Amino acid sequence: MFLLNFLQEPSIEEKIKNAPDKGYEIGVFIGTMLPFLVLVLVAYLIYRYNKNRVDK
Repeated sequence: MFLLNFLQEPSIEEKIKNAPDKGYEIGVFIGTMLPFLVLVLVAYLIYRYNKNRVDK
């Protein structure tokens, strides 16, 4: 059920258009980029862990 609600979430452009002020754009940008950055960080940490484990 959560996945369906997530997919029906309004687009970023719509959120910014309905924003109360311009400061809201920064929050939307951070909220959009944060999951991607966390995913990249986790992938890098797994890569480093496995690389160091194999080399020793």
